[in-house]
Amino acid sequence: MKPFFAFSGQGAQAVGMGKDLYEKYPAAKAVFDEADATLGYKISELCFEGPAEKLTETIYCQPAIYTMSVACLEAFRSRFGESVLPMACAGLSLGEYGALYAAGTFNFAEGLKLLARRAELMDKACNETRGAMASVISRERKDRMVIKEICGGCEVDIANYNSPAQVVISGDKAQVIRAIKLLQEKGLKKIIPLNVAGAFHSRLMKSAGVGLKPVLNAAGLKMPTTPVYHNLTAAPASTLPELKTNLAGQVAGSVRWEESVTAMVEAGADTMIEFGPGNVLTGLMRRTLPDVKCFNINSVETLEAFEL
Repeated sequence: MKPFFAFSGQGAQAVGMGKDLYEKYPAAKAVFDEADATLGYKISELCFEGPAEKLTETIYCQPAIYTMSVACLEAFRSRFGESVLPMACAGLSLGEYGALYAAGTFNFAEGLKLLARRAELMDKACNETRGAMASVISRERKDRMVIKEICGGCEVDIANYNSPAQVVISGDKAQVIRAIKLLQEKGLKKIIPLNVAGAFHSRLMKSAGVGLKPVLNAAGLKMPTTPVYHNLTAAPASTLPELKTNLAGQVAGSVRWEESVTAMVEAGADTMIEFGPGNVLTGLMRRTLPDVKCFNINSVETLEAFEL
């Protein structure tokens, strides 16, 4: 097995996440307890008991998913030790912070503080703009050019290249509605508006990326010990300034997830282990590279079912 570790993004959260791991694995409990102490409020309670509306808010959702994902990773490490090591790591949007933690760029609390600040800045940008997002489903490669062309004409950005069959568009609400109408006229019928707080990974998030730069520059980050494939470039950074630029840039940049997983598999990975709530990344992988083995680590059951 040559695995890469993948970390969940926003939207995967669910009330109750991590509770069973917290109760059974001291390593997972330690992560939640440290998160509560670092943030100054009980993120553990929010993860375990909700309410769902609060858990969905960007400022709580991002730290909650990061905490849950790291708790899954640490429970996994406590069970398997050095016998399962990743050849690479990656994460979808906020999941990139879980990937960088796994690769030793920062300790848990440092990553949590960075992500909490990122969430605040993105929340502020959401409140200052009227943004919207929509998922466009099509397996036709030629439709990619149509989507790019129409989005360009509407000043709408492609937020995510998730799989060969799915891209997500993002921008000003009125312009996204206009783009959807034009795409439908071109024959792209399967378009799903997303229930989100704003236009993530679009030009409307630029202020959040600018605000994050000094925070990243002041943080004591280290180069990862395992290659981390960045959303912005679909490749590992070769220097610390480049890594910080990638993290600041990904807030308003496209998430190149399909390219990232393809690059890791081309580099030799044959298995994806997804840490964190849900199984969104596993679903995307099955539609991108169906021959790659996938495991989810998101509960006691999934952890204890994992076999080398």
